[in-house]
Amino acid sequence: MMGRALKQFDAGVKSVCVAFACMALAACTTTARAPLTAALGGSSAAATTGSQTYLAALQGGIIGRLPSADLGRADRQRALEAEYRALEAAPGGQPVAWKGSAISGEVVAAAPYQVGSQNCRQYSHTIVAGSQTQTARGVACRNPNGSWTPLG
Repeated sequence: MMGRALKQFDAGVKSVCVAFACMALAACTTTARAPLTAALGGSSAAATTGSQTYLAALQGGIIGRLPSADLGRADRQRALEAEYRALEAAPGGQPVAWKGSAISGEVVAAAPYQVGSQNCRQYSHTIVAGSQTQTARGVACRNPNGSWTPLG
């Protein structure tokens, strides 16, 4: 009789542990994010419009702070898309590279942190043109609509 009660108790403890583990994992989820393909210009016209909205919210990104970064329109678009991908989806410390016609770069975002109700990330953007390398650093915070706004 005691052995049966112990087995039932053990099964109950396991069920409670599984329930707590599920709740703990559910608490680890973040707020909903805009689909990355739509934000970066997927196949539909709406996605392209969304891409422009998200990239416009970056206000030129931190690459705009590099006075001698002479980027053409297509290269600037690639650079801003890399900034958005790094901020939105890349794990902290993982570079997001981009390559243009005669220029390339990479964006590295640190781990996200909370400021009030917003997720923010420090990040750097390094651009290589020929033998010249330039790096800009900044912070951006995520808006409720999924866009990122650079601070300062």
